[in-house]
Amino acid sequence: MEVYLDNSATTRVFPQVAELMTKIMCEDYGNPSSLHLKGVQAEQYLRRARETLAKILKVDEKEIYFTSGGTESDNMAIMGCALAHYRRGKHLITTQIEHPAVMNTMRHLETVGYTVTYLPVDGRGQVSLDDLRQAMTPETILVSMMHTNNEIGALEPVAEAGEMIKRLNPQTLFHVDAVQGFGKARIHPRKMKIDMLSASGHKIHGPKGVGLLYLGEGIRIKPIVHGGGQQKNLRSGTDNVPGAAGFALAAQMLYEHYDEDISRLYSLKAYFMEGLRRMEGVRINGLLPGQPDGAGTAPHIVSVSISGVRSEVLLHALEEDGIYVSAGSACAARKPQPSATLKAIGVEKSLLESTIRFSFSVETTVQEIDYTLRALYGKIPILRRYTRRG
Repeated sequence: MEVYLDNSATTRVFPQVAELMTKIMCEDYGNPSSLHLKGVQAEQYLRRARETLAKILKVDEKEIYFTSGGTESDNMAIMGCALAHYRRGKHLITTQIEHPAVMNTMRHLETVGYTVTYLPVDGRGQVSLDDLRQAMTPETILVSMMHTNNEIGALEPVAEAGEMIKRLNPQTLFHVDAVQGFGKARIHPRKMKIDMLSASGHKIHGPKGVGLLYLGEGIRIKPIVHGGGQQKNLRSGTDNVPGAAGFALAAQMLYEHYDEDISRLYSLKAYFMEGLRRMEGVRINGLLPGQPDGAGTAPHIVSVSISGVRSEVLLHALEEDGIYVSAGSACAARKPQPSATLKAIGVEKSLLESTIRFSFSVETTVQEIDYTLRALYGKIPILRRYTRRG
């Protein structure tokens, strides 16, 4: 049996998405910048993709820009804002648990004269709105905050943050990295006072190599890629038509059955955590007080610290049984290092290298969860004995 529980790293492309992309690549393969029929057909695919994604986000299709993925979208938002608004201020705010695409972009800006405040999080991985309020200054040009943490599934108070930011300083831009949240939450940027939002195709059963940046009408940023002037001169380069079309179709398919799928994911998560609690020395990270079933956290992520077993050892032991999980996050080029997120929420040092992330998709079944739990029940006691001997 093969069980893939690393869906926060990437997902299997829906067959319908692969079929559509193959058709575009092999039949309707024109460059949307071309004036002939093939180009017009390609442009129509792009327009329909924008319409689909804009409808889901409840924004205008003119506010959707396609990128190569979440990392580029984050860079486009943060760097673009910094370049456009440096005369107004050079202060930015983010959190201590951001994805490297945000964190390392902020660190780069620090090397060229910008000041960044990194907000702490509590033991559940959530930012304090009071801390955000105190960090805001007249010089603050951008706040960047993730919607859903990719390691522990914490949900940040983005709607409340957006309201506060605009009340304190309407000129401060608000960027939300929704790469882990899009497809698993209803996110409406205008209602949430979000100026810029990043999302990615391969996290939602779409293709790798494509993402989007929502850029609210009237929001000014500078391009970070220069070339042929595509996408209103904000993101030059030949448009990835099959990627954009596949991304939009995957999003449409997910949101068509959203309520049913999310309810089932929360049930699976609660069932899995109940099984985990039957083992000794297991800590489930990021749960809210009084919510043992995972309510108030992402429906698809379970972060588990298992005392006495190194995460990499358990990962490969599960792999022997065809179970694929992650030792933390898969977003740092296979460079294992202690998780900044786990440190930020106060996980003990002894458990930092004993944490596994299980992440589900709409395709995950109860049978797969049962198979995984049986494997854990069998392997963890053996691995602990081996560790003690070592």
